[in-house]
Amino acid sequence: MPTSCIVILFIVILQSINKNMGLTKTESFTDSQNELAIFAKALGHPARVAILEFLLKTDKCICGDIVNELPLSQPTVSQHLRALKEADLIRGNIEGTAICYCINPEPFKKFMAVVGAFIKEYSNNPTKCC
Repeated sequence: MPTSCIVILFIVILQSINKNMGLTKTESFTDSQNELAIFAKALGHPARVAILEFLLKTDKCICGDIVNELPLSQPTVSQHLRALKEADLIRGNIEGTAICYCINPEPFKKFMAVVGAFIKEYSNNPTKCC
């Protein structure tokens, strides 16, 4: 069997497994759990936390200054900005040749509500284990 046929067969098998079993099974969890997981993933690197802190501190759209605030290269900062945009926590507007970033207010409020509800649930039912 030619290699290209084997590759195509492998892809079809993977797609079938994905349809039948799912790779993440996110549909098995509540909307709140999925939302919290998306936000947690977006905040899963200290650079992203630093970016959010910087944007919150400046309280305006920032063009290009973010790279100067972090000890990372411009392409790495761009990857972190993309992750925050995918979680909808920030937005970017094109101004000339630059992209200006700021906190995306409504989704950020939702983020605070989801995290707040998670913390409140624990506060109301503190763990009594070891």
